[in-house]
Amino acid sequence: MATRSWLFVPGDSERKLAKAAAAGADAVVIDLEDAVAETAKTNAREQARAWLHVHGAEVTAGPHLRRWVRINALDTPHWRDDLAAVMPAAPHGIVAPKVSSPKQLRTLAAELYELEQRAGVPTGQTEIMPMLGESATSALAIPAFADPDFTLNRLSAFAWGSEDLARSVGAQRKRDEQGRWTDLFRHVRTQVLLAAGAKEVAAIETIHADFRDLEGLARIAEDACADGFAGMLAIHPAQVPVINEAFTPSEEQIARARAIVQAFAEQPEAGALQLGGEMIEKPHLAQARILLNRS
Repeated sequence: MATRSWLFVPGDSERKLAKAAAAGADAVVIDLEDAVAETAKTNAREQARAWLHVHGAEVTAGPHLRRWVRINALDTPHWRDDLAAVMPAAPHGIVAPKVSSPKQLRTLAAELYELEQRAGVPTGQTEIMPMLGESATSALAIPAFADPDFTLNRLSAFAWGSEDLARSVGAQRKRDEQGRWTDLFRHVRTQVLLAAGAKEVAAIETIHADFRDLEGLARIAEDACADGFAGMLAIHPAQVPVINEAFTPSEEQIARARAIVQAFAEQPEAGALQLGGEMIEKPHLAQARILLNRS
């Protein structure tokens, strides 16, 4: 099942953690980074581990809920303590913020290997989703993650962060008067989408910071889906159903995708076929399979 909505929940908020599993998100990301003050890091780790243990079984979490943790940045003294605290509870994956080089992800993967061994977690089970483009340095490094020489079996998606990027360059706006990304953010967003395509992993859209603006969120999420993103980050439970709807294919889209797959299954040697008066080719087949996977 595709992961459409990624709901971030502060690791130090017992109240918000208690509500997280019932929000309907495909993935709950317990945040140990920006949402947690320096003085609350230890408490947040303990609460995150407890939440992961409680919601590790399908009976409480549901069969499709993905349990992730956003650790602190890999250039801080906190991230190893974050991993040591949560890995015994076997999260599905780790969100790595402010990543600026593939080397950092290899270091993270090596640490996960050691901790999986200690915790009795199957080797390689813990996935990684790096946040790219969250600073000027990170944005300039995005093409390195698409390099053929960079391989990482744990890699499941690329996401990006507009808020930290804006702070990094001193931007006073992210969108223009028509609600479109300004050039800097459109450039970074495109690079992340291309890097994800090159590595054949999911691209995840950044947050919509105004959690009260659900109408705007619906438009933004629909545009992201149309552009090729597989899901979107959320910072409030109210955003989750809007994101899920935007990234769920319609019945008509599913029917057409199935028809395309069936057409090529019946004529596997064909390079192009006619379907409903339209010419379809192998790229249409690839898109159809992606859409069916999302459904």
